[in-house]
Amino acid sequence: MTLEASVALSAGTLDVDATLVARPGQVTALVGPNGAGKTTVLRAVAGLAQLDRGSVVLDGEILEDVAAGLRLPPERRPIGVVFQNGLLFPHLSALENVAFGVRRRGASRSAARATAAGWLERLGLNGVAGLRPQALSGGQAQRVALARALAPQPRLLLLDEPVSALDQASRVEVRRALRAQLAAFGGVCVLVSHEPHEVLGLTSHVVVLQDGRVAQSGTPEDVAARPRTRYAADLVGVNLLDGRGLDGRVVLASGAPVAVASSAQGPVLALIHPRAVGLYRNRPEGSPRNVWQAPVEDLDPEGDRVRVRLGGAIPLVAELTAAARAELALAPGLEVWVSVKATEVAVYPT
Repeated sequence: MTLEASVALSAGTLDVDATLVARPGQVTALVGPNGAGKTTVLRAVAGLAQLDRGSVVLDGEILEDVAAGLRLPPERRPIGVVFQNGLLFPHLSALENVAFGVRRRGASRSAARATAAGWLERLGLNGVAGLRPQALSGGQAQRVALARALAPQPRLLLLDEPVSALDQASRVEVRRALRAQLAAFGGVCVLVSHEPHEVLGLTSHVVVLQDGRVAQSGTPEDVAARPRTRYAADLVGVNLLDGRGLDGRVVLASGAPVAVASSAQGPVLALIHPRAVGLYRNRPEGSPRNVWQAPVEDLDPEGDRVRVRLGGAIPLVAELTAAARAELALAPGLEVWVSVKATEVAVYPT
């Protein structure tokens, strides 16, 4: 069972032309900056946005093919969808919401209610069966929406930023439920997300969209090892510089050179892990090949570590311990010395 979608359509000022392939047994994450076309692609696959060109094929069944003049309406596609805000029917109880899709698939009222009750129990929602959406917490409502999507046994599950509208405690609750249910789901699953924890913790394949096009695809490990866009680099928490390889250096658009251990020539990307960036109050001793001064722009504590955003001609993020940050007395606006070993710069063609 495989989803093969060639999605071409205009959405406002955005021109989307993207190919998506997703297979069973893995969660495919569709990621990208705001306005990249993620939700548009998902809506097109679900049949909620009509293609200008292209096709959507699931397990060999044509759900839409513009050239052939074929298009199944959304309600006839074997697809379950969980939207960002759940979109539960406000006039129905939690049990009736979950039973709705099962009834639409032809089950009797009693069978649909029994199936719905089983799904609510599976998701730890026994006590809310008779409540309407307005009486549910955000986390409960989103788990009901997940149960409603899964109860009709869809062959394709689409998740559109399912935790982004929730508070932190509810996110943990819903993410835990997602992880458990997706591990048992036998169909194809596509997740739209901008949350690094979702992408790295739930997915096994990543498709990066940029301006309506696929900029990169692969496993999370592939993307982390060689991100091809600034967004992908930010997603996995590394620095990515764009420049030209020339005689053991990468020359950036700003004109600043970065010494590297590679002899790559021409357009290249240079990857530097934040932990490889050294910060000092005084010029470091020795003979490191990359040493320069830069202003501290921002500090972002993450547990016992701090990510330090640096400005200047070579914009980087450094990562250091909270103790090192205190010792250096780092603060926005402070000028620091920066050092990166040439051997810590990974270089590959654009």
